[in-house]
Amino acid sequence: MEPLAIDGSLLEGGGSILRLSSGFSVLKQIPIIVKKIRANRPKPGLRLQHLRGLQILEKLTDGHLSKSSVGTTEIEFSPGDEFKENLIINVETAGNVALLLQPVQIACMRLGSGKKIDIEIKGGGTFGKWAPGTSFLTNVLFKIYEQVGYKINLKIHRHGFYPKGGAHLHFTIFGSLQPIKPIEIVDLGKINQIKGQIICAEPLKKPQVAERIKKTVETELKQKLNLESSIFTKYVKAYSTGVGVCLWSESDTNAIISSGTILGERGVSSEKVGKHAANAIISHIKNNIPVDNYLADQLIPIMSIANGESRIRVSEITSHLKTNLELLKKFNLKEYKILKESNGILVKLK
Repeated sequence: MEPLAIDGSLLEGGGSILRLSSGFSVLKQIPIIVKKIRANRPKPGLRLQHLRGLQILEKLTDGHLSKSSVGTTEIEFSPGDEFKENLIINVETAGNVALLLQPVQIACMRLGSGKKIDIEIKGGGTFGKWAPGTSFLTNVLFKIYEQVGYKINLKIHRHGFYPKGGAHLHFTIFGSLQPIKPIEIVDLGKINQIKGQIICAEPLKKPQVAERIKKTVETELKQKLNLESSIFTKYVKAYSTGVGVCLWSESDTNAIISSGTILGERGVSSEKVGKHAANAIISHIKNNIPVDNYLADQLIPIMSIANGESRIRVSEITSHLKTNLELLKKFNLKEYKILKESNGILVKLK
């Protein structure tokens, strides 16, 4: 079969094109050639986390990846048709593990009933800029996956922050027992409580960074929404100092709205981090938007294979989201429609 040509400079022109394309390649058993990889980024070409993601798929399926290295701007990938049950991956940087595994999550949607795959990752980051953290994965994304019949377990042995990384995690992905159900998240519904996790490296324990962030979040939520909160704080051993915050809430419609992943940064006060996290989730709740921008990007792949029409309501069509939707056409997946309404934007896949 001739490889399907993918333009890596399409729209957003970032790493998501490569991640989704390689995942869909395995899912649909179509070889691909991706050109102009990350063409719209300051440093075009593969970064280490993109390379490792491709190598995972190559090893996992006994596929074939053309000779590639950091900086490579064109790759060819042919997927194998069988999955290995166990895999160990080493990541030498603080590359985000959620982005590293996104193509694997897509590929494994074709796992047969009763099968499972265990992936151990040594290295990488559990929290990183412009990427979902592990708190978001376990409490938001994977919960919605499970609602529609796709189960992924995550166990964290050690967290990793920039610049050293050094995380240690186990992912277990289970084959679906039934066809994936369609996703229907169009109404936020009623929110009773905000939950959250604040993960800090141990050196931040003395200045009570986690407690200060938590207090600020609780105050903001009480004053602006009159909502109670249940925020979990934890100090962890890590090779670098860092802070990762995620707030979320499950409504009575089974929507799970979140703040996304908020990071602490040098020179930014704990109180400012707390306000940022609180306001991120408050804005969605006040506007009755049930799917935040980060979640929308992650839901498109599973919506594309669900058994029936899927619908989500978002506040805007980001460049990431538009790019992900356009990629569906390349793989002859579902058609999408974008409908602007008085309360947000409806995205339909059928």
